[in-house]
Amino acid sequence: MSKINLKNGLWIMVADGEKALFLKNEGDGLYPNLQLVQEMKQDNPATREQGSDSPGRHNDGPSAHRSAGEDTDWHRLGKERFADEVADRLYKLAHHGIFDEIVLIAPPSMLGTMRKKLHKEVSDKVQAEIPKTLTNHAVIDIETMLQAA
Repeated sequence: MSKINLKNGLWIMVADGEKALFLKNEGDGLYPNLQLVQEMKQDNPATREQGSDSPGRHNDGPSAHRSAGEDTDWHRLGKERFADEVADRLYKLAHHGIFDEIVLIAPPSMLGTMRKKLHKEVSDKVQAEIPKTLTNHAVIDIETMLQAA
């Protein structure tokens, strides 16, 4: 990964499957000062708390044998939907000229899902992608990690 230019006005999006933080650097490369601009949250309980039925069953042909279908992973689907919502929000912000450059920080699976959904207007502004989960870290820790990157 190349050195991140933490210039004034750089946006940083820190997300996981349930929470996204949109931060803006009010400082500079030597002394970053990340300020929270917006936060998105999604209530995404575990699959066992979302599903109500047992997996379906289907016939395996002319015999009396039946097989169970795979249970739906509602939690994973919720994370994918949230990645779509974050990508849509990034598009709206970029389209309105709110940011010129942005750094995306999220777990690898979310980055992959978002990358497929990002509009060209957003992907052209992505300075770097960092595959880490940092949503529950203090902003000062995120600043330190970005300086080291």
